[in-house]
Amino acid sequence: MESADTDLPELFLRAAKRIRRNQVGKLAPLGLTPAQARALRIIGHQREPLRMADLADRLGIVPRSATTLVDALAAADVVTRAPDPDNRRATLVTLTPAGQATLARMADARREAAEELFATLTSDQRETLRDLLATLDSATC
Repeated sequence: MESADTDLPELFLRAAKRIRRNQVGKLAPLGLTPAQARALRIIGHQREPLRMADLADRLGIVPRSATTLVDALAAADVVTRAPDPDNRRATLVTLTPAGQATLARMADARREAAEELFATLTSDQRETLRDLLATLDSATC
């Protein structure tokens, strides 16, 4: 039997993978890949239009890959592109009203996927887990 210290990372990763699989299944009806959904979340959480290069940086991908993602999102009418008035070579990306609605549906899908996994926990266990994860999230490494 593994000790709690060696078992914990494996259990955590397995739980995260289950949430991700559930999310992918719930995102499928929206016609989005996980990468497109992540890009849409990043774009949607900006107060101002986002430059394509900044999107690529935040996604940790090369600009050409960001262009491919934005092409697909624009084809789905969830984002628009416009020239950056401050830099002719840059392009700004903004959510459309359909993109805002999709972002809300994505949040619902993510919440449902997590609720399915956490349904086996009691209310107190969920609160303890939330507190522990918040502590880990706020820790500086």
